[in-house]
Amino acid sequence: MPIDILMPALSPTMTEGRIAAWLKAPGDHVRPGDVLAEIETDKASMEFEAADDGVLDRILVPAGTEGIAVNTPIATLRAEGETTAAPAPAAAPAAVPPEPRPVAAAPAARLAASPLARRMAEQAGLDLGRITGTGPQGRVVKADIEALMPRPAAAPVVASQPTVRPAGPGARELADLLQMPYRLEPLSGMRKTIARRLTESKQTVPHFYLTVDVAVDALLALRTRLNQAGGIRLSVNDFVIRAAALALKKVTAANASYDEAGIVQYERADISVAVATPAGLITPIVRGADVRGLADISATMKDLAARARDGKLRPEEYQGGTFSISNLGMFGVRQFEAVINPPQGCILAVGASEQRAVVRDNALTVATMMSCTLSVDHRVVDGAVGAQWLQAFKGLIEAPETMLL
Repeated sequence: MPIDILMPALSPTMTEGRIAAWLKAPGDHVRPGDVLAEIETDKASMEFEAADDGVLDRILVPAGTEGIAVNTPIATLRAEGETTAAPAPAAAPAAVPPEPRPVAAAPAARLAASPLARRMAEQAGLDLGRITGTGPQGRVVKADIEALMPRPAAAPVVASQPTVRPAGPGARELADLLQMPYRLEPLSGMRKTIARRLTESKQTVPHFYLTVDVAVDALLALRTRLNQAGGIRLSVNDFVIRAAALALKKVTAANASYDEAGIVQYERADISVAVATPAGLITPIVRGADVRGLADISATMKDLAARARDGKLRPEEYQGGTFSISNLGMFGVRQFEAVINPPQGCILAVGASEQRAVVRDNALTVATMMSCTLSVDHRVVDGAVGAQWLQAFKGLIEAPETMLL
């Protein structure tokens, strides 16, 4: 008897996915570990491996299908030598009693229904043979059973977070109305997630911002010497990651997140670094950056950034993190304010290094300066703590040799 292959949960937060491509065809023999399909989550494209030995019987969900809920049947697998099961016809429409009542199940041929739907129907005393399935090939699915279940009393409506819609027509509606030429590019799963999470962040997290100007002449000189002596290619961002992590160890109260149960105080500095990809922004993580050398951080970041742009990161490589960095200095941006990456408590926005006129020892001189702005969740980090963290960060950047100790 063929068994269902279900849409897997490829990460702890995944609720749905998209089948980018099937790598096996019906009739192909598969073994545990064989790659069946490429599945796109909201952040990456991942390979889905077979867990059982057998023959791919049928593909229920074609490649390109989006919004497939986790645990939805996407294919069937049969044992070697077993004949292909003919698709079960959808049951003829029949009147459904207004209230479920136990019905003895007839010893008939196996009906097309998901395992969850079978279990729910059995518990509710419903006869699957009298239910018209709405799933693939007339399969009875969870939603079909839920539609026949008694509905619980409606919960009280909470009006604290209403859905905000822009006043007037939307962008596409207005463009159509005014006959403005445009091209509509569908939202990727990643772009939808970015929109949802950042909207949630700005609406629910009380942001405040602190900015310091940091002299980087000493850092640039040390970077040049290390690159020439060691044959490596350290970037300014490598020093920023290291300094941010060491500052978190000095000012531990900034390495925290807000939770309804209390303040989550992290014991390790895991730095999320924003990387731009064709599909949108993703934040791979340099874990334990406070105990890693600059060369290690540099190599790790190069690898993470390359695989992020190719959509090949594993979920554990971009989920989590205790603190974020967003650097737009390479684009010549002088200063900006980043949106906090929930549930983290802080994100550092790094601007461009540029020569500016500064006053030192009562004399006007020129120094290479970099503006850095810390965005802070005021529920977990107070202004004084944020200022102390920036002070520690500034001291490390301006005395970069201390990061080598």
